[in-house]
Amino acid sequence: MRIDHEHVAKELFGSLDVNLGIIEDSYDVSVVQRQDEIVLKGGEAAEAGEAVSELLGILESGGRLDPQTVNYVVGLQRKGLSYRASNVNRDVICFTHRGKPVKAKTMGQAEYVKSIRERDLVFGIGPAGTGKTYLAVAMAVNAFKNRESEKIILARPAVEAGERLGFLPGDLQEKVDPYLRPLYDALYEMLGRDAALRMKERDGVEVVPLAYMRGRTLDRSFIILDEAQNTTKEQMKMFLTRLGVGSKAVITGDVTQIDLPDGRKSGLLHAAKALGHVKGIDFCFLKESDVVRHPLVRRIIGAYESFEREDPGADG
Repeated sequence: MRIDHEHVAKELFGSLDVNLGIIEDSYDVSVVQRQDEIVLKGGEAAEAGEAVSELLGILESGGRLDPQTVNYVVGLQRKGLSYRASNVNRDVICFTHRGKPVKAKTMGQAEYVKSIRERDLVFGIGPAGTGKTYLAVAMAVNAFKNRESEKIILARPAVEAGERLGFLPGDLQEKVDPYLRPLYDALYEMLGRDAALRMKERDGVEVVPLAYMRGRTLDRSFIILDEAQNTTKEQMKMFLTRLGVGSKAVITGDVTQIDLPDGRKSGLLHAAKALGHVKGIDFCFLKESDVVRHPLVRRIIGAYESFEREDPGADG
């Protein structure tokens, strides 16, 4: 397989040939580099060649490769799907404060972003590392910059396993800040810390515990409820009925990590059943294949899912 440009070859191979290593680990092939071409040898050379062609197509269209993308492309090829045909990674949502483009990296993420654009109420449900919160914050920042929303509101239930707010040191704000840190982190990534804090001072952005939402009507706002698996049925209903004129809401959560006390049913699970057929609401279910963190995260999630399917009652 011929490679026309040296910089394309460097991008394709990756640092220390890590991308080629993924190809060799994923298929029954060995990869041999010969100046301006690579040769695939082995029982799955044809399949590996299709994956490499996909990767070259990404580079030729101006995209970049990293191990996450290579693993995802290989996974799609194994299922007979095409990364390029899916239009993933072509639509820039916004730029971070460092100038990095924020894009959907998987087909599931692309559908999630599309739903947020088209609907006023979207549920993003999936395992850790699928970009649920990050992409929602990116969409919120984009809406604010385009003056589609006048305010960004980020909310989270203050629930953690084995701890209560009253036992934490500090005043009320210091008690709740650790629970809201992931939202702050995503906001700082998009806007930069200083710009985000200025927006907060001007009431352009609000990061609050879910309990603070009661009694409010939220007009012309982009609202994100994160970690929604830790809401109760009553809290979820309260939150959903805050939606005002010109507002959009995204609710994210991972139903495999519920930290509610025993006997309390997750408001996210209840909403998925109660509202699944309500017109104007989208439910986006992200999967293990949409994980964009370290490759080990995807394997860990897959291993847990397999273990729990084989023995649902096992506790280790």
